Amino acid sequence: MRFAAIWLATLALGSCGIWGGLALWYQAPGAKIGKSLSVLLWAAFCIGLSIALHGDRTLLCLLTFAAVFGGLLFWWGRLAPSNDRNWLDDVAQMTAGEVEGNRVTLHNVRNFDWRTNADFTQRWETRRYDLERLCSLDMIMSYWTIPAIAHMLISFGFDDGEHVVFSVEIRREKHEKYSEVGGFFKEFELSVIAADERDVIRVRTNVRGEDAYLYRILVPPAAIRSLFLGYVAEANALLIKPRFYNTITVNCTTLVYHMMQRIVGYLPLNYRLLFSGYLPEYVYRVGGLDRRFSLQELRSRGRITERAISADRSESFSADIRRGIAAPPDIGDDQAKEQHGRHVLGER
Repeated sequence: MRFAAIWLATLALGSCGIWGGLALWYQAPGAKIGKSLSVLLWAAFCIGLSIALHGDRTLLCLLTFAAVFGGLLFWWGRLAPSNDRNWLDDVAQMTAGEVEGNRVTLHNVRNFDWRTNADFTQRWETRRYDLERLCSLDMIMSYWTIPAIAHMLISFGFDDGEHVVFSVEIRREKHEKYSEVGGFFKEFELSVIAADERDVIRVRTNVRGEDAYLYRILVPPAAIRSLFLGYVAEANALLIKPRFYNTITVNCTTLVYHMMQRIVGYLPLNYRLLFSGYLPEYVYRVGGLDRRFSLQELRSRGRITERAISADRSESFSADIRRGIAAPPDIGDDQAKEQHGRHVLGER
């Protein structure tokens, strides 16, 4: 029993040691030399205690590690997000909204003219929207590596042909590079960006070489309005209280999931919420996509990569990328609730 307990304690110490090493690597102050020294000292401490555990002072080793690890957790808990850093240009500003009845004014709507990923003309604009003219909701999935990983954009359409896209993004400083692992260790802050479609889609398809798909979401007008206001509220909240991005729990998918759950009620949990590239399958299964077509046909019709490349800087960019994509049937609030309930029961 003592032998098994010691090895179990060694395993727990090793797991905590790995976590602590990564936390120090991503958050310890100083340049790489300082971070490396912190990690090496921590590794030496953990290895030394792991060896000592197998001696005759097991309890003392465990108490020592608990005290030091508790100090590390205290330091970790005091790390706070900030809106005041040297940000990259494309996330330098934060979207903010003012709601007056049916009128919404968005400040810092991004409308960059991208030539390359590093060469662009910056434009941050103030735009005004009439919620009574909201008429469509589209989900755009952009893939750059494996099928399981994608970035999700939510585009709101108005009856005059105008669109505004909300994107939940990491807010990187100028010296930072994206890291999935760093996203677990408070490496980045969270940002909600409102952008012109020609900006936020073009930079992915025409500049970065990503592959994008557009899906028309089947929801009633009231839900579209609520989700729009949800994004505005989330953007305003981040201005007051910044948050850290998290690769799993606080990202472009989970934030929208929680907002939609508040709007439509119960939504089943599913592994596709973690693997964002498979999110269209989830939305299809809970009744959010047009069931007149198979998911494969919706995906084929909705591939907008080539259309975006062809449209490029066209003034009718939004209309051009939607050519060939069938508009979803009109759906009212009662019909939506009935359909949602039916599909949710099927998921359960």
